[in-house]
Amino acid sequence: MDIQPAPEGAYADADGVKYHYLRMGAGSPTIFLHGGGPGCTAWSDFGPVAPLFARDRECLLVDILQYGRSEKCVITGPMWDFHAAKTVALMDALGIARADFVCNSWGGTIALNLAAKYPERVRSLVVTGSMPVFYGPLAPLPEGARRGRNARDAYYGGGGPSWEKMRDLIARLEWYDPDAVPDETVSLRYQQSLDPEEMALAAATDNPRGDWQDLTDELGRITAPALFAWGMHDAFLTPDYPLMLARMVPRGHLYVMDHTSHHLQEERPHDYYTVVTGFLNQAHDG
Repeated sequence: MDIQPAPEGAYADADGVKYHYLRMGAGSPTIFLHGGGPGCTAWSDFGPVAPLFARDRECLLVDILQYGRSEKCVITGPMWDFHAAKTVALMDALGIARADFVCNSWGGTIALNLAAKYPERVRSLVVTGSMPVFYGPLAPLPEGARRGRNARDAYYGGGGPSWEKMRDLIARLEWYDPDAVPDETVSLRYQQSLDPEEMALAAATDNPRGDWQDLTDELGRITAPALFAWGMHDAFLTPDYPLMLARMVPRGHLYVMDHTSHHLQEERPHDYYTVVTGFLNQAHDG
């Protein structure tokens, strides 16, 4: 399924920051939070699969702060606490009392922290490719978990961003089959990566993204059912890591999808939808 043109977006003020989001479908509120790679947006990460979920759900695809068309604010203090609080403020602004969350990478870490600190706001959550804790059952984590940061530095460094560098990044780190990466996805991510404010954030040396947090203590406090949907060949974190996470979350589940890497929702959207919607439609205490 190729990515289609994005629907018309909207903006919302949330406790002093401005979010951009896309709204599709009707039904149970479902918030999609994307990953933190260069040029990532809600639509670049979930565009191929969102129309499937929108058949029977109200889908809100949110550009997380510092990405897409959302505000490029400077974050101080613990980063995941900041994102969780602002996401709750966005829910308040949109009149959403409780939602399911479907998330990739950075977005999943935000949702896990949100579920721990604001349990009444989360019905269930699906997390793919996130790293909420800094250790794994097979220590150390691959490349000390520095791979994403190194990839960002390499992409923006040297001669600067290019379409070819973006395609190489996606093919090496996010997709299992490098030949299957759609040109449209590469172009979407590349164009967004040229946003002057995103480039300034990438070049900043004063940690404008906030202080990293380990969420070990938070995971045990999550009361919502959580599905860790993982790629068998995830380039960042092998499946033993989400198995550990699923055991740390009281109502944790694990599904590992073959022939996928870090972005299974893009690589196999129909299969991802089938697995995830089946989980979301279970009777998770209302």
